[in-house]
Amino acid sequence: MPRFLQFFNSLFRCMSQKFEKEESGDLKPGSFSVKHIKMSGAIRARYLESPTMKTQTPSVQIVAISSDEAGQRIDNFLLARLKGVPKSMIYRILRKGEVRVNKKRIKPEYKIQDGDEIRIPPVRVAEREEEAVSPHLQKVAALTAAIVYEDDHILVLNKPSGTAVHGGSGLSFGVIEGLRALRPEARFLELVHRLDRDTSGILLVAKKRSALRSLHEQLREKGMQKDYLALVRGQWQSHVKAVQAPLLKNILQSGERIVRVNSEGKPSETRFKVEERYAFATLVRCSPITGRTHQIRVHTLHAGHPIAFDDRYGDREFDKQLAGTGLNRLFLHAAALRFTHPNTGEIMRVEAPLDEQLKRCLNVLRNAG
Repeated sequence: MPRFLQFFNSLFRCMSQKFEKEESGDLKPGSFSVKHIKMSGAIRARYLESPTMKTQTPSVQIVAISSDEAGQRIDNFLLARLKGVPKSMIYRILRKGEVRVNKKRIKPEYKIQDGDEIRIPPVRVAEREEEAVSPHLQKVAALTAAIVYEDDHILVLNKPSGTAVHGGSGLSFGVIEGLRALRPEARFLELVHRLDRDTSGILLVAKKRSALRSLHEQLREKGMQKDYLALVRGQWQSHVKAVQAPLLKNILQSGERIVRVNSEGKPSETRFKVEERYAFATLVRCSPITGRTHQIRVHTLHAGHPIAFDDRYGDREFDKQLAGTGLNRLFLHAAALRFTHPNTGEIMRVEAPLDEQLKRCLNVLRNAG
């Protein structure tokens, strides 16, 4: 180990023991808890976030393809398997014939089959040794409690508001990254669909490629039914059962993504049902027939009833009216999802309860008359 890393490791151990003695006398040096890591300070957080790189010793890999892995392109299979290897290198070893399927050269577009034997040449894979232990540890740990259903093929969780479904756009942490950190032994974990960062509720994850293909097919064929709960401004008119308005996505100069109703946009439909009325707001059930970006948020605005605490399409005066309810997040919750189980064929309906903040908000509105 380089001397400067030895120095920081020694410094880190000394500081860890000091913090443990000062903050929690019953913790032994070297023991950790979620609470303890949070208290350890900025120096320790920076250390944990700094990527300590290690390199795996390269060797030839022989991989037998299972039925669950079959059907995907060889380049996509390698990109997923050789995480940390540059994309250019993947295509180079394919082009040079260093990757063999059943001892034969193949092209990047080749679709792997059940029983194929793939030879992968020695490739150095850089790993971030400390990445799983980061300031996001509490969020990762919370994902376990958020799981509402799981079997060998799928996983369903009640995503909290404020957590992105995947990293990107300046975010290093998302639900899928958290699940993979919790389950490093899992061979396959992929999002079936997405939720906006500030939207809470049902999120479906596939644990097998065959399950992902089946569930994506249901999405394409509109075989899934999604129900959301939204608190909107004013009195929703009962005769408004649906909003059909084409949506066009725009990117502002600031880089912000915004969606507007526009005749040149994609056909979009959301169905609505009044669940409960309050003095100056309505709780509505929203069922999107299409799956456009920000669809429910834009359709409720188009109907004249923006959603509470929507920072892009909302009404600040409406938000001020809700000041006494304790609400400070978008009131949009994916409450239920109906779909066909990808393995058993059983019709499933999974539900996610409102979080405490949303429940408290509705109780205050009810009691206000």
